[in-house]
Amino acid sequence: MKTLLFVTDLYYEAKDRAYYEEDLFLTSKLREEFQLVICHPEDIETFEKDFDLIVFRNAGPIVKFKDKYQAFRNRVVSNGLKTYNSFDGKADMNGKEYLIELTNSKFPVIPTIDNLNFLDKLPNVETYIVKPKDGADSIGMELVSKSELPVKINSDNKNILVQPFINFNYEVSFYFIDHEFQYALYAPDKSKRWALKEYIPTKEDLAFAERFIEWNGLNWGIQRVDACRTEEGALLLVELEDLNPFLSLLELSDETSHTFVETMKKSLKKALQP
Repeated sequence: MKTLLFVTDLYYEAKDRAYYEEDLFLTSKLREEFQLVICHPEDIETFEKDFDLIVFRNAGPIVKFKDKYQAFRNRVVSNGLKTYNSFDGKADMNGKEYLIELTNSKFPVIPTIDNLNFLDKLPNVETYIVKPKDGADSIGMELVSKSELPVKINSDNKNILVQPFINFNYEVSFYFIDHEFQYALYAPDKSKRWALKEYIPTKEDLAFAERFIEWNGLNWGIQRVDACRTEEGALLLVELEDLNPFLSLLELSDETSHTFVETMKKSLKKALQP
């Protein structure tokens, strides 16, 4: 039986989410086909060589252990460690620089810059969102006026992103394993991001989400495409979470949850192949 080092921070306190409940449920299911040990994200190096696959799950924002995370990424390459997700994505696992790339490539994304010299690329609005490129879980995010931007943004450092504040109807997330769509959830009350309900996507919705999955080119793993529905009815990408997306597994029907877990088991076995 193959061995998994399941990386998670069971004590991380996420707003309106219980990381530990999701991962205890998931590990209980994965133990049916794998030998598994839970590991804190800051302790990976101690155990990594003793396991067939390192499963990086609800580890919390990596900004809290940035140096150890980067050292781990380096060892993945130098020591040939097998990980899940694979570390060949282009999105959140590397920070949020990709939002600028997607903006410049005319993808349907909330327009993003890191230099006020390019402010004309954004809609002229009263309020902007600023957030660090290595942020997560809304850490460091602020709403600022246009006049405040020069105080908040150092265009020489380019470590802060700027986006227009957009009025939207709701947020919706599309969940994928490898490149296969699994389910979608949305927050009908936009003031309660994690009060989620099942969402039945249209063909156009799936085409939107799949475009980002194909762009990312992740070899294997779980991805979550987060989008907002604008007042005009369009979908815009908020972020592409390809490192350790929270799955809201306990909000799913038993059938959907079971299907997801079984698909994940197959994906893990794919990742374990020589």
